[in-house]
Amino acid sequence: LFISRETIILLQKRISILSCLVFLLRFFELLLIFNFVAVRECCSLTPRNDFSPACQNEYIDCCPAPPISMAEEMTISKAVSLILHSKKPLLIIGKGAAYSRAENSIRRLVDQCGLPFLPTPMGKGVVPDNHPYCVAAARSRALQYADVIVLLGARLNWILHFGLPPRFQPDVKVIQVDIFAEELGNNVKPAAGLLGDVKAVTDQLLHEFNKKLWRYPSDTDWWKDLRAKMQSNVATSKALSLEKQLPMNYYTVFHHVREILPKDCILISEGANTMDIARTMLPNYLPRHRLDAGTFGTMGVGLGFAIAAAIVAKTCNPEQRVICIEGDSAFGFSGMEVETICRQNLPIIIIIINNNGIYTGLDSNTWKDMLKLGEPSTYAPPVALLPDARYEQIMSAFGGKGYFVQTPEELQAALKISLAEKLVPSLLNVMINPQSDRKNIYFNPCPLILKMKYIMY
Repeated sequence: LFISRETIILLQKRISILSCLVFLLRFFELLLIFNFVAVRECCSLTPRNDFSPACQNEYIDCCPAPPISMAEEMTISKAVSLILHSKKPLLIIGKGAAYSRAENSIRRLVDQCGLPFLPTPMGKGVVPDNHPYCVAAARSRALQYADVIVLLGARLNWILHFGLPPRFQPDVKVIQVDIFAEELGNNVKPAAGLLGDVKAVTDQLLHEFNKKLWRYPSDTDWWKDLRAKMQSNVATSKALSLEKQLPMNYYTVFHHVREILPKDCILISEGANTMDIARTMLPNYLPRHRLDAGTFGTMGVGLGFAIAAAIVAKTCNPEQRVICIEGDSAFGFSGMEVETICRQNLPIIIIIINNNGIYTGLDSNTWKDMLKLGEPSTYAPPVALLPDARYEQIMSAFGGKGYFVQTPEELQAALKISLAEKLVPSLLNVMINPQSDRKNIYFNPCPLILKMKYIMY
């Protein structure tokens, strides 16, 4: 809220304190704003009226970008020294790197130094997931055995197991890059804390590495171990994705979705297994193109995120598609936002992975047999939802396109039609096996437990 010049002049004549403040503000070419916040006069704007002839003028951003901070040179040197002497280095790229728009700098760091990297869920795409140094397919192995980890705008929270054993080495050296001082040292004390903008700090690291002419060898035992684990995990996921039985499993669904989705689409993912498996099966090639339940794992945000993304895409890039992938239980938190989507005429594609429950559900026959025993409130598992719920009819009721999908062929056909339809939202209700689950994950904590005992005693 701006106070006009005329108002300031009137107030100057009556209020001596305010007149002093106004003098100081105007001395620095500032305008007074409600709550005594100031911006430069050249950045101020009048309210925009798109129907006015004056709207033909270019509008300047009201608020300039915040100042960019850099890390101390001493900590940069220490961080580079730790990386140079590491045997099993690992970069972890967080969403802070995406917010900092550090993708070009981090890509140069990865390419120049030959370092394996692992993106966090919303750090995906800062460096493309199909980059040869991406070790996301060996995530557990990389985290468990790395001896030096560089956190680029990532928090050591539950998503990264708090950086603690047995998921991490008890003596792992963490190099933490973050713009917030209060984040440095959360859960694990860093060996080097680099306080500053992720892009600026990455450029500092690159400058230091340029002096060393160093590159991590590609034939180390660490790389061999990571590549072997990646090949094993990829083979397991591929076998699951090519299964022919019906109902489909998660991997089969995402395999067919991945083959059709455009590479520049914005992906929103929400749910339990749905979100976790989609993260591994659906690659991101561009930064800031993926949204999920976030730091606190909040369910119910998916459709709201999709609406916001679609409004931006509609204005800035009308050809860009927004794909919202929901678990059936996650969809239940905010499903009536379908009305908002249809009312605003946003061509969002919603894909519901429907397993009739939270994590696991019951098939129709089992549900009917259970009802013969008595009241569902007594005999139904608390995680079971009504089987074969027709969520696609909610979309149809508001004027969008709804599809009930049971086979890979139906999935491919419905998704292709939905992508071709650029004006109307769609909802694909994809039925999967209620007992479908994530692939078995092998994790061996024994070496770490023995190492911890050795350190303690």
